Amino acid sequence: MGKKILLKGNEAIAEAAIRAGCEFYAGYPITPQSELTEYMAKHLPESDGIFIQAESEIAAINMIYGASAAGARVMTSSSGPGMSLKQNGISYLAMAKLPSVIVNMMRGGPGLGDINPSQADYFQATRGGGHGDYRTIVLAPSTCQEAFDLTLLAFDLADKYRTPVLVLGDGALGQMDEPVEFKPYKKLTLPPKDWILTGAEKRPHRTIVPFSLDQYKVEKMNLELEETYKRIKASEVRYELVNWSEDNDIFIAAFGITARISKTVIREAKKEGIKVGLVRPITLWPFPYGIIREAAEKFKKDFLVAEMNLGQMLEDIHLAVQGKSQIYFYGRSGGTIPSVGEILEKVRKIKEGEDEESIL
Repeated sequence: MGKKILLKGNEAIAEAAIRAGCEFYAGYPITPQSELTEYMAKHLPESDGIFIQAESEIAAINMIYGASAAGARVMTSSSGPGMSLKQNGISYLAMAKLPSVIVNMMRGGPGLGDINPSQADYFQATRGGGHGDYRTIVLAPSTCQEAFDLTLLAFDLADKYRTPVLVLGDGALGQMDEPVEFKPYKKLTLPPKDWILTGAEKRPHRTIVPFSLDQYKVEKMNLELEETYKRIKASEVRYELVNWSEDNDIFIAAFGITARISKTVIREAKKEGIKVGLVRPITLWPFPYGIIREAAEKFKKDFLVAEMNLGQMLEDIHLAVQGKSQIYFYGRSGGTIPSVGEILEKVRKIKEGEDEESIL
């Protein structure tokens, strides 16, 4: 085991980006992710990278569009309202097939909301967020170490599939301090970027044009993206299982910080003789439908979805279970973190048959 450094989640992501070879970062300060921008401002130039504090979130997303088109490894970051402003640019990045890493440390909303932790940007992240037929890979860390590790992965996945990749955390993860080990990183070996725009003095000219006035050409571009998404769904699903056994009374589905809380719920429930398992999606897209569907068919036990929103991942759990298990929900919104006691009480009520299943 290597040396560990105490870092905030925001700082862990920034350090990982630098170690992954990020050459260009453009961002705009917004709580609770501003430490990420500050870290990049201080340390990215030390690695010969370019840092720009943009005049807005819209400017930042378009700056990384240009830098990615020139072949650089790029990143931007923001939170709720800023992410909304970036959606047009993310849609352009997807259609142009430009690798990019985008970090969202979620805060309460809608609207300006507040600066407290939330998981209410799940729909925005996993359904594309902007206009058109596209998806983004979405990685959801639950610890500062995993924030570091998944950011390294994000840069490789972005280059491998030529797609935007989102690292989706929340204010708690961004602000908490934990020991982080800087694990050795070896950049994924990929073919040269023969599509980048670097000047055509000694080669035929190239273009990156993410649109056409011919609907059939646009459809062809969409179908090419869909083929990429099929490959991603076949190869990049990631999840964690805890106490995954047919002996359990109930299974919890949770991601990010809520999954950490749920692990404590499992330990506390065990003291009361209640057996609880956990599935934690690490990729929110592609979503681990298969393992959840398999458990619903094989174990035929109830699922409790716990989130820091009013039921967004809940919809994906319903799609996975396909009516083969009862599904219950517990969520807090607006920047409120559910407590161990609250989720445990929900588990007790389900165990005793005193709670109503969720209905979409």
